[in-house]
Amino acid sequence: MPKKNFNASVLPRMRAFSNRLISRGDSVLVGLSGGADSVCLLHFLQYLAKEKHFSLAAVHINHGLRGKSAVADEDFCRDLCKQLDIEFFSAKVNAQQTAAEFNLSPEHGARKARYTALLKVARKWGANKLALGHQLDDQAETILLNLLRGTKAKGLTGIPVQRPLAKGVDIIRPLMCITRQETEEYLKNNGLTHITDQTNFDDVYTRNWVRGKLLPLLEGKQPQIKSHLALMAAELEKLFEKAAHKSS
Repeated sequence: MPKKNFNASVLPRMRAFSNRLISRGDSVLVGLSGGADSVCLLHFLQYLAKEKHFSLAAVHINHGLRGKSAVADEDFCRDLCKQLDIEFFSAKVNAQQTAAEFNLSPEHGARKARYTALLKVARKWGANKLALGHQLDDQAETILLNLLRGTKAKGLTGIPVQRPLAKGVDIIRPLMCITRQETEEYLKNNGLTHITDQTNFDDVYTRNWVRGKLLPLLEGKQPQIKSHLALMAAELEKLFEKAAHKSS
């Protein structure tokens, strides 16, 4: 995709979507793994912050699982924030200890430890928004994974675009309007590098099968399947919100 076409078609979509999630005066903390999605998110929000006048910082979580390579990931994130002149935080957690303490799987232990650390840094810095780099592929994969596992209707809402993490802090996902390919194109257009993202702890092998086999098969029949699944999830989420409002 030529750069001019990308800027004309994708960037306006990203801006319009993010404007629903971020307001003037917000303090937005970006979860930065160093992978393509989080680097794209950080760079784009820095651009948007100048336009909308909100504060921006980044945090990297070391899960205590990968030794020297995890240190290298943290160094990459710190250097990137230095280049972009963005305040940087880091935190180290013990995912294995958390999993053992709460009798969780390694994946869910890592997730619990990660979100606990993210909230702690958000409180320390004064963030009211925690921005994460999930995009349309992640949404489609999650919905399909939930179907494969067997899910109630709520599982078809997939990953929420915005949800409360704790009082005064919301999780937002500003990239849920673009695909993984588009995040990679964004990096290419802006001369940005990234590291291989090692932070996906959610059923990685099944997810890889959905990503590498199932989704391409579905896209062969319906090229817009990711957008269609995301639209379905958003409509179902609205229905659940209306039902909850009526019962309250």
